[in-house]
Amino acid sequence: MRIFPEQLLPQLNKNLHQSYLLFGNEPLLKLEAQDQIRKCAFRQGFEEKYTFTLDKQIDWNLIIDCCQALSLFSSRQIIELEVPDSGLSAANANQLKALIPLLHNDLILILIGPRVTKAQENTQWFKKSSQNGIFVPCNTPDNQHLPRFIQNRCHKLKLIPDPEAIQILAQWHEGNLLALAQSLEKLALLYPDGKLTLLRIEAALNRNNHFTPFQLTDALLAGKAKRAQRIVRQLEAEGVELIILLRTIQKDLFQLLKLHEEFSIGLSQQQAFDKYRIWQNKREFYQSALQRLSTRRLQQLILLLTQIEIKSKSEFGNDTWPLFGQLCIDMCSIQAITI
Repeated sequence: MRIFPEQLLPQLNKNLHQSYLLFGNEPLLKLEAQDQIRKCAFRQGFEEKYTFTLDKQIDWNLIIDCCQALSLFSSRQIIELEVPDSGLSAANANQLKALIPLLHNDLILILIGPRVTKAQENTQWFKKSSQNGIFVPCNTPDNQHLPRFIQNRCHKLKLIPDPEAIQILAQWHEGNLLALAQSLEKLALLYPDGKLTLLRIEAALNRNNHFTPFQLTDALLAGKAKRAQRIVRQLEAEGVELIILLRTIQKDLFQLLKLHEEFSIGLSQQQAFDKYRIWQNKREFYQSALQRLSTRRLQQLILLLTQIEIKSKSEFGNDTWPLFGQLCIDMCSIQAITI
């Protein structure tokens, strides 16, 4: 069964499952889900907890011994297995598949790891682990879903934000849920009446947002110039290397060129997206960019990007950041650019 993090606690209050899979890129959501499972299990007699990291040095005999060590006088147990960011090796995946049949009513297995792809969800170890359990994807909400996440979080803390308050909270905390959670707890203490307005938030908080180069490319592909400029300013302030951003954008520009070439020889959009394995959640962004950016325009943008890279490598100054900002505006604009 697959549920979202906000649905976990009601599910735990109904009944416990043999296994829980907490995978995603958001540490706060994984920690909170893990804590909820532990507390609920403790109330039902699961008083012992063992934690193992599934790296190359793991001794599976220790894990299997935990599964088989129960007696009439021992406590019910929680076994937590942490999957490293590099993922599971083939040997560990096979050992995990062999472990699943050993689970029983006095044992709860919690798997914690990085974000999984659809291909990973279809692996045998993942399917066997989730067959009698719960999969909780703990991923950072994107900017479209973040306002709803904030609204739900505020409701739990008995905070009543107006629309402007939600918007500024989202802008100031995007990509940093830990800071968002701390800010909301602070606001709950500062304003006992629970009412959150733009003025109250500006008086009490500072910006804590954090962006990645991939969020910038999503904004550029979608043609959202204001959002792109906000992300660029933040990345520059954080000291992100400009070359990293140029390489990330360059990859998307060349991808768009290839897609235009495929269309010119008769391939449909769906066929081209499938051929280049473009993720479903990225296809809407690419569709927007393809409608806005012609082949000639993409060639101009690539030339401009090349000039910025040469300048950044030869002059070693900050003068290239304004040029990079202009490149981002040009990529979002429907007007012709000049070089």
